[in-house]
Amino acid sequence: MENTRQQKIERLIQKDLSDIFLRYARALRGTLISVSEVRISPDLSIAHVYLSIFPQDKVAFTIAQVQEDTGKIRGELGRLERHQLRVIPELHFHLDETIERMERIDELLKQ
Repeated sequence: MENTRQQKIERLIQKDLSDIFLRYARALRGTLISVSEVRISPDLSIAHVYLSIFPQDKVAFTIAQVQEDTGKIRGELGRLERHQLRVIPELHFHLDETIERMERIDELLKQ
């Protein structure tokens, strides 16, 4: 069960990462990256970040680029949250496949 502090930190990280990825996506030209969910461990040391990437044909390249730049992204997050958090959590990025699952269910229902 999550406590209130975890939820507040998850929302804070999601908001700040959304701002970071807004600037990051400009460099990738034509790619939209949104942070759909953040889950943080009870000890606040690891944050699992779920990304939704559009268009679909750039997903593999974009997620690989984000994985490569994790240190830089964590550094930017640290600068934004230096007054709220003592330790910036380690970031683990995952692809949010909710939209694909919804499309697949929709396709199966039409059949």
